[in-house]
Amino acid sequence: MVNKEGMNTLLVETNDPHLILFDCDGTLTDSHGAIVKAMQQAFAASTLPVPDDEAVHAVIGLSLSRAVAALSAESADRERITELYRQNYTAAESTLSLYPGVVETLGELVKRGYWLGIVTGKSRSGMMRVMQQFELDDYFLVVRTADCCLSKPHPAMALECMHELGVAPERTTLVGDAIFDMQMAASANLRALGVSFGVESAEVLMAEGAVDVVDDFPALLAYFPPLKR
Repeated sequence: MVNKEGMNTLLVETNDPHLILFDCDGTLTDSHGAIVKAMQQAFAASTLPVPDDEAVHAVIGLSLSRAVAALSAESADRERITELYRQNYTAAESTLSLYPGVVETLGELVKRGYWLGIVTGKSRSGMMRVMQQFELDDYFLVVRTADCCLSKPHPAMALECMHELGVAPERTTLVGDAIFDMQMAASANLRALGVSFGVESAEVLMAEGAVDVVDDFPALLAYFPPLKR
């Protein structure tokens, strides 16, 4: 765990309600390997130069259209790459897993009185498949995806979630693994927590504005004490 000097380990006062917004890929699901492979296969099948792992990692968290555009200079190729990526990734979804302790931690946060939401660069259909595969539907009150909102790092996803539930920025925390998550939080005036087991290192996430970074999902519980009823 990385902590800024002088930072209180409990980030919230015991006020109710408080909203926690989670990224999905690299935060809830261990899916980066599948994303990289699916993207590289899409480029290879299109007989285009295949981006290396680092290049694909750099666009994880963006909407698919923005990610493909960042990796491909030729606009004529993007539609084919996008469709091939979707096919490849969907075929690999059965191999994905949640990070250790995700379900138990989400359950405890709900028990402690927190409202939970998801803000992700995935499509709505892709996010719903994740929810069904891992039986996460009951934990989240609000979901925003890249096909119904502007892509990260634009704050639209976070702002819409807060507006829907009537929760102010000072009572909202974003949890994510990518630079785009930290940038979205900053744009929406939110507190951000990073996770070091996704795409970016703790040092990068702290430099981008995370108030702290955890090394495993259950460690998030230290920041969210039970709320007063």
